[in-house]
Amino acid sequence: MSNDRLRVWIEGTIFAALAIVLSMIPTNIGTGFTVSLGMIPLTLFAFRRGFLAASSAGFLWGILHFLMGTASILHPLQGFIEYFIAFAFVGFAAVVKRPLYSAFENNNRIKQYQFIVIGTIIGTIARFFWHFVAGYYFWGSYAPEGMNPIWYSFIANGGSALATGIATSIVLVIIAKTTPTLFLKK
Repeated sequence: MSNDRLRVWIEGTIFAALAIVLSMIPTNIGTGFTVSLGMIPLTLFAFRRGFLAASSAGFLWGILHFLMGTASILHPLQGFIEYFIAFAFVGFAAVVKRPLYSAFENNNRIKQYQFIVIGTIIGTIARFFWHFVAGYYFWGSYAPEGMNPIWYSFIANGGSALATGIATSIVLVIIAKTTPTLFLKK
């Protein structure tokens, strides 16, 4: 394995560890609404290193939830969907990696912020789509009486996704303003 590839894998492990540490900060409001602060480092990592590396780090982040005992498992398939697939899909934020990198090279702050927000939205939707699917199929029985499980999952996961996307976008734009070199691979 080349030194560059090893550096990327080590960096991904560090970002996944930072994501799990941030996930330990209590941001729950009620039983189904939370702001996932771990999205911040994983989205940044996707911007730095691309889809494959970020998806692998996201997958590791999901494994760390199991190891830390913070995973909520109703069924093995639900656990697989919500902790392995969903967390790996954060890597889709890397769709904007090239134009974002170009915006940093050209010192175009407006484009930087736009691509940070767009990439964050893409990664957040990709991740929370899988939480929505698991929410419908596995958590739907917890919906209040008379509420459709689709709406229950959409409201619970959509609210969390919205709050997570906003928080992640704000923090990453601040980082881009103060320490733009964090977005650039070395």
